[in-house]
Amino acid sequence: MIQELLLPFQFPFMQNAFLIMMLIAPAAAMLSCFLVLKGWSLMGDAVSHAVLPGVVLAYVVGAPLILGAFLAGLFCAVSTGFLANTSRVKQDTVMGVVFSGMFGLGIVLYTAIESDVHLDHILFGNMLGVGPEDLWTAGAISIAVAVILLATWRMVLAHAFDPMHARIAGLPVRVIHYGLLAMLSGMIVAMLSSVGLVLAIGMLIAPGAIAYLMTDKFSLMLIYSVLVALLSCISGIYLSFWIDSAPAPTIILIFSGLFVLSLVWRSGLGRRAA
Repeated sequence: MIQELLLPFQFPFMQNAFLIMMLIAPAAAMLSCFLVLKGWSLMGDAVSHAVLPGVVLAYVVGAPLILGAFLAGLFCAVSTGFLANTSRVKQDTVMGVVFSGMFGLGIVLYTAIESDVHLDHILFGNMLGVGPEDLWTAGAISIAVAVILLATWRMVLAHAFDPMHARIAGLPVRVIHYGLLAMLSGMIVAMLSSVGLVLAIGMLIAPGAIAYLMTDKFSLMLIYSVLVALLSCISGIYLSFWIDSAPAPTIILIFSGLFVLSLVWRSGLGRRAA
């Protein structure tokens, strides 16, 4: 019985899937806390879609796909912030125009070239096909993002709540702002091979949103988000093996279920308090 339950852990492709998500989950979860508090959920969606033309152009010129994805994502994030600050159009509108335009450009470029890179793997990931290079890339980016966030979380938190007050307090607001954008682009690149562009947004929103419903203390929010992300990723991959489904969508479904449970639990606390 125990040997059968441990069967998914005996296959190398499953071991790589578990490993890459254990590397990605903590950093993505911590970053999601700041994105949720700052109201940047749509920014994560925009950047995740906008990296597609960068991936295609990198393939055309023979450059690493992750480099093209990072540069395209960073360009989208920076241009969105610039347009929002220098025009009358609200940021959510700018993000909708920019990310849909870049995503459309990526699709057009992809259909115009002959490529052995399957579009489904770019959009939805190929978690069961990750190799050592993917593990090293995801691990390096995730560890760097996690270390930076842990070292600067108080400053980033101040910027997330009130950028004007943070500027008055002498914090490097512009550095924090573009640093967050760079980390957001980096994490999407780290997740490119595993969960893909479309599902990356779930990893960058759900853990923080669930943790936000579980506690009012930010330090606990960080801890809860990491635990939720690890639990969802490990259980999602494990469950996908037995029900013969794709791991990434299964993980997102578990995130959705936990969010609903957290929402119900929080609503119950509110009723009892009243």
